[in-house]
Amino acid sequence: MLSQKLHDAINAQINAELWSAYLYLAMSMDAETKGYKGVANWFFVQFQEEQDHARIFMNYLNSRDAKVTLLPIDEVPATWNSILDMYKQTLEHEKKVTSLINNLAAIANEDRDFASINRLVWFIDEQVEEEESARDMIAAVEAVEGNKYGMYMLDKELAARVYNTPSPLATAAE
Repeated sequence: MLSQKLHDAINAQINAELWSAYLYLAMSMDAETKGYKGVANWFFVQFQEEQDHARIFMNYLNSRDAKVTLLPIDEVPATWNSILDMYKQTLEHEKKVTSLINNLAAIANEDRDFASINRLVWFIDEQVEEEESARDMIAAVEAVEGNKYGMYMLDKELAARVYNTPSPLATAAE
C-alpha cells in the first residue's frame, strides 16, 4: 500500500507530466509557425513521451489500488524568441522534472516502498536521457546558429525522429 504522502506526490507528478506534454506541444506549434517542421516534430515526439510518462504513473497508481486524481493544468508559454531558447528552456524544465522524480524516490525510500522504488528507477534513468537529449539539441542548434543552410539541414534531420513507446507501456500491452 502506498503512503498518503507518496500517493499525493505521484498524483502531483502526473499533473507535472501532463503540463510538460502541454509545454512541448506549445513548442511544437510555435516551431511549426516559424517554419521549422523538423523542430516541431522533435517537440511533438516529446509531447507524446510526456503523455506516456503520465500514463505510466496512472497505471502504477491503479496497480497499487490508489486513486488517480487529475488536476487542472496550468497555462504554458505560447511563443519563444528562438529555437535555441526552446531547447534551453527544455533543459531547464527537464532538470526541474529530475528533481521532482528524485523527490518521489526519496519519499519511496523513506517509506521503504521497494515496489515504488523499482518503478521510479525507470524514470530516474529516463531523466538522464532527457537532460542529455536537451543538451545535445542546444549544442546542435548553437553549432549552426546564423547558418541558414545548417539550420535547414538540422531541421530536416529532426523531421525523421519517430516516437517509440516507453518500455513500461510496451510491456503492459503485450
